[in-house]
Amino acid sequence: MELEDAVKFHGHLCPGLVIGYRVATYAAEQFKDRSEDEELVAVVENKSCSVDAIQVINGCTFGKGNLVFKDLGKHVYTFFKRGEREALRISINPRQRREDPRYNELFPKVRNGTATDEEMEEFKKRHAERGLAILDIPADELFTATKVDIEPPEKAMVYRSIACAECDEETMETRLRVKDGKIVCLSCFEGHDI
Repeated sequence: MELEDAVKFHGHLCPGLVIGYRVATYAAEQFKDRSEDEELVAVVENKSCSVDAIQVINGCTFGKGNLVFKDLGKHVYTFFKRGEREALRISINPRQRREDPRYNELFPKVRNGTATDEEMEEFKKRHAERGLAILDIPADELFTATKVDIEPPEKAMVYRSIACAECDEETMETRLRVKDGKIVCLSCFEGHDI
């Protein structure tokens, strides 16, 4: 798998995707394979663009149960093989940010939707350039990789789905609740939709 595969999956080239690509390829070199089933597990501590690269390059996905998300907002990624306690923890070094005052000026405009068409095009160009620049940073400068002992999470469990008595949507049986004597999904139980 190459960067182009990750870009095709993600939809565009950006710094976050390239960070994920660098982390994923480093992990692939260490573990010598791509997960076809659940044998390689990635624990990611953010929900950024980087995670898309890990899905493509390492074969770790939510559907297979070998992509575990911890909502900590950190560029930290831990990889291990099922059945082994030693894991590889990779954290991005914060000093690798390349300052670009114009990019920093454009970013909030793009984020809040006030960028002009010209500013949007300039931002996209600078965004892609920032991503490509990450390819040139040596791995030992871009991130810190350490071996750690972990308590591996259990394999993904497969449960049957049951129709909610209120909305009639199929719901994993472990996520159903009883409300007024009827079996309902969490949305109907809590009285709101997502």
